[in-house]
Amino acid sequence: MTTTTSNASPQVFTQDQLDWQPWIAPLHESELTERHNAGLVDAARARSPYFRLLARDPDTLGARTRTDKDIFYNPDAGLPRAERELAAAATSRANGCIYCASVHARFATHFSRRDADVQRLLDEGPGADLGPRWNAIVAAAVALTQTPPALETRHIDALRAAGLDDAAISDGLLGTAFFNWANRLMLSLGEPLRAAG
Repeated sequence: MTTTTSNASPQVFTQDQLDWQPWIAPLHESELTERHNAGLVDAARARSPYFRLLARDPDTLGARTRTDKDIFYNPDAGLPRAERELAAAATSRANGCIYCASVHARFATHFSRRDADVQRLLDEGPGADLGPRWNAIVAAAVALTQTPPALETRHIDALRAAGLDDAAISDGLLGTAFFNWANRLMLSLGEPLRAAG
């Protein structure tokens, strides 16, 4: 069974809260078993049609969710949360994933307090001048997003010159790799919608 919508999806990148409409029917909350809930990891995710759709394969969803949480919520050294979110927002912007870009742009703004710079990334794209450190993070994320061989030694050198150590560089690149996969999955399963008001 597929679902369709007559509501036009947003056509510009935004930090606004968006909804997401699946093209394949997700499980209904009442259908979720103990195994599905284990795959969701966080019970609050049962309210999301995206996660209820992915719960059709609960083991893969569980691995995906634990990876996502480790990338963004692991507080031990590495890249600060704001810049992990920046890398995800830049990746999503480069991939054209309006929904994911909105989520991670909001988090990048929240943790950095650099609303104007985050909005500039959304409005102007990855070429926006955000200062040397953020420019290096965005350039590396976008290079990896285009194709892995596009990420070159010069990108790593720029990250090091901007003050990132190996743990921080690893966090940025792993977050980018994860979000390339996540964007493509979300883009192939549905579309963003303006949040119901």
